[in-house]
Amino acid sequence: MIVSAIAVLAYVAMIVTIGVMGLKKTHSFSDFFLGGRDVGPWLTAFTYGTAYFSAVLFIGFAGKIGYGFGLSAIWVAIGNTLVGTFLVWLLMGKRIKRETSRLGVYTMPEYLEARYDCSFLKFYSAVAIFVFMIPYTAAVFMGLSYLFEANFRLPYWSVLAFMGVFTAVYLVLGGYKSMTMIDLIFGLIMIVGVTVLLASSIHKGGGIAGIVEQLRAVHPDLAGPVGPPGLWPLLSLVILTSLAPFAMPQLIQKFYAIRDDRSVKIGMFASTFFALLVTGTAYFTGSLTRIFLNPESNPQAFTEIGAPDFDALMPELLSSVIPQALSVIILLLILSASMSTLAALVLISSSTIVKDLYGGIAHERADARRSLVRFLGGGRRASDKRLTILMRIMSAVFVFISVALALMRPAVIVTILSISWGAIASVFLGPFIWGMLTKRACKTGAIVSSVAGLGTCMVLFFVWGGPRAAEAGAVGMLVSLFLGLLLVPFGRLKKA
Repeated sequence: MIVSAIAVLAYVAMIVTIGVMGLKKTHSFSDFFLGGRDVGPWLTAFTYGTAYFSAVLFIGFAGKIGYGFGLSAIWVAIGNTLVGTFLVWLLMGKRIKRETSRLGVYTMPEYLEARYDCSFLKFYSAVAIFVFMIPYTAAVFMGLSYLFEANFRLPYWSVLAFMGVFTAVYLVLGGYKSMTMIDLIFGLIMIVGVTVLLASSIHKGGGIAGIVEQLRAVHPDLAGPVGPPGLWPLLSLVILTSLAPFAMPQLIQKFYAIRDDRSVKIGMFASTFFALLVTGTAYFTGSLTRIFLNPESNPQAFTEIGAPDFDALMPELLSSVIPQALSVIILLLILSASMSTLAALVLISSSTIVKDLYGGIAHERADARRSLVRFLGGGRRASDKRLTILMRIMSAVFVFISVALALMRPAVIVTILSISWGAIASVFLGPFIWGMLTKRACKTGAIVSSVAGLGTCMVLFFVWGGPRAAEAGAVGMLVSLFLGLLLVPFGRLKKA
């Protein structure tokens, strides 16, 4: 434990140091939010991957999905790699870079307003991001806190408070500049960590053949192509986690900031390899919870009646599978993944208030004498310096709200993320994808697909309940995507 504590403290010191370095290089809002739109391919590849995968993957999804589906959970990893990473880079990377640079926009709500000449889409999508990013960020904080609680035997609330302060300080200092510098280190730590985790898991299970036989002995379908819950629940998880990255603001932002088309091509292959290694290891290891854990030997991972506590499965497994001498690497692996995701979420969420609302709709339309916006700064346009200061303030506020929600532990991590990803992707998939891919995409189609997608997602969630949150999110996303496509023929050809 002493070694782990020293490693974590050294890690914290390194991140704060890089945050200070980022502060010195941050001179404008563009620097703070997009790194000056000049981020290279390797940094972008790592920052995309580390923002995509966090404690939500390793603690929440890998545990619950691996326990329920067995080895077929690896289909989710394949979808995340081929669709959520490779196809996103291949189909959208260059388009996003060119279009956002041409339009001079910084955020996805700004893009929707500029693309469709629609202020409603900007306001509506900005509010959706802020509202639904809060539970997602809370879920990441929860996953980290569960991990540290299990490793250091510290109270949940104290770990949560430390993580909140740490995240706020690190991000407020340097913004995207700090993120890109540290994400390369995060990515390297994750590669080493998942390699150790994969090797240790296979060794502990007696090789691949031994693992397959043990899973088959528990339930034949755990070693089959589709796990016990069935095809549709598995497919909905693949859709939710693999299709959403086409329109998740914290991931799409990476293409706003990348340097050029050549960087997109290089980054595509690097990011795909990273995704396959990280997700494949996470879901494979998650399936081993069925053979390594049981209520008698691991009571911390199960309820009093013997049912699995899904958010406790992976922390317990990691402490059982990983040799004590290597446990600090796994601790840093999940911490690295989560810190990058948290930074991306906080930046995007803060931008909706500062850039999209304060710097845009609210700032330009409110009465100059009577509005809060006038009190904060006045004038029709917010200055670059003021926007940067407000971004730092709102980043800290957003972290505080997310930590407060995490303290309540509103649901299991998978349910929280399914609601957040499903809702946000339902808002953006239709208008964003078709807006990028075809000039015929129209304002009516964008509004209808976005509102109908989110409405479907929310109605199904309340009707089906938390256990089917992933299915509700997947259906809402498909409604948004296909409604947008169906309405494309009714749009006029948009001139370049």
